Amino acid sequence: MTRNYKIVILCGGKGMRMRPHTETMPKPLVPIGEKPIVWHVMKLYSHFGFRNFVLALGHLGNQIVKYFVHYREKNCDFTLHSRDGTETFHTSLPPDEEEWNITFAHTGLETKTGGRIKRIAPYIQEDYFFATYADGLADIDINAVLEQHVASGLAATMTAVNLPTSYGLVKTSSGIATSFREKPRADDLVNAGFFVFSRKIFDYLGGDDCVLEQEPLRRMVEDRQVNVYHHEGYWHSMDTHKDHATLSRLWEENQAPWKVWND
Repeated sequence: MTRNYKIVILCGGKGMRMRPHTETMPKPLVPIGEKPIVWHVMKLYSHFGFRNFVLALGHLGNQIVKYFVHYREKNCDFTLHSRDGTETFHTSLPPDEEEWNITFAHTGLETKTGGRIKRIAPYIQEDYFFATYADGLADIDINAVLEQHVASGLAATMTAVNLPTSYGLVKTSSGIATSFREKPRADDLVNAGFFVFSRKIFDYLGGDDCVLEQEPLRRMVEDRQVNVYHHEGYWHSMDTHKDHATLSRLWEENQAPWKVWND
């Protein structure tokens, strides 16, 4: 069943830390297995019945458009009728993907995250909408995040996670180690990027130079308008080539924790 709330996926970044790969391919199309990472993000929401997407495009955005415009031809058997250019399909997409509605919003090459969300405002008619990045994967319960957001009555809900530290931590007394923990989870929470926003978020956003994670979120925190959903399961972002290798290995070994769907 399709649920009406939109999912805004920020697809406009340049993926600087994954160059040279992202010089010729937008980061959302970098594959994990046979599918681009943005597809994995969409499948998560789709699993919970949310299938109306708004892709906020920027760097090499036309490649993302082309991928989805020809997605059915890439994945289904079909006959092309040369006389009139029509197509007859003999196989189908998975049932949830048949219900995908994708709005492509060209939000500018240099527009920042807050500016991109501001630009898609005309496509949001509902009281609430989801927003996320195109490069973060998790086994998060999307329904639970939405329910907590609605109950809070606030402008924003941010999903947050505890991450392992990069190093072993040592405590000492008088020059002698009293405890050692190898890469423990940090006490502080990290923004995992799975947001739910109420329409009042647009009041906090400025123009194209507006960075969501800076002034808007700080102002909302000051106004006590940010609810936090603590996700204790799996989360991993694809920021570097090493991250890409990790996610690809998990997928290839059928050990991907974020794959909560069945097809």
